[in-house]
Amino acid sequence: MIAEPFDIDTFLDRARQRLEPEPPPVGSPLSNPRGDHDLNEHVGPPPAERGAKPAAVLIPVVRHPEATVLLTQRATALRDHAGQVAFPGGKIDREDASALAAALREAEEEIGLDRRFVTPIGYLDPYISGTGYRIMPVVALVEPGFNLTLNPVEVDAAFEVPLSFLMEPLNHQRHAREWHGQLRHYYAMPFGERYIWGATAGIIRNLYQRLYGT
Repeated sequence: MIAEPFDIDTFLDRARQRLEPEPPPVGSPLSNPRGDHDLNEHVGPPPAERGAKPAAVLIPVVRHPEATVLLTQRATALRDHAGQVAFPGGKIDREDASALAAALREAEEEIGLDRRFVTPIGYLDPYISGTGYRIMPVVALVEPGFNLTLNPVEVDAAFEVPLSFLMEPLNHQRHAREWHGQLRHYYAMPFGERYIWGATAGIIRNLYQRLYGT
């Protein structure tokens, strides 16, 4: 459990100590991959890493008096994951020098987050999604004072959620729905009108377990 009141300095200390300073090489085998399969052992083994498309997301922790995490609501007109809550991020392109470079580029392209305000802290375990992506989450501290410019083709909205809410395990609900004829379980963290679920909630859950799990 998280001690009250939530302490951003303790969070940052834990993050620097417990996150990886460098990501694993793209395509390298993972000994214990995290992913959508974590709550769905009844469906079968984890999806194959071979052939998974490399992607990266930024977990932007904003240093307000009450720290927040910056999230996006994907555009409803998108072909994939339309309208879902997500971290800024996307596929790692050949031109990207690293997962960090991809995450920063995508954050700039999607919501106009200037990388001058962003300081990387560390890397979570790669997350294998059921849709065939190997997602590298980059945790970063964002200083306030930035201005956002949303790309309406990709993003309908950007919003912030208190970090204390996301790091409280009582807010990590387990939901289920039928997908491709099978009942699939997933984490969900409803926050007001926003429904945080799927890979985004799974990555948040992994962050909590990595920093505060025993």
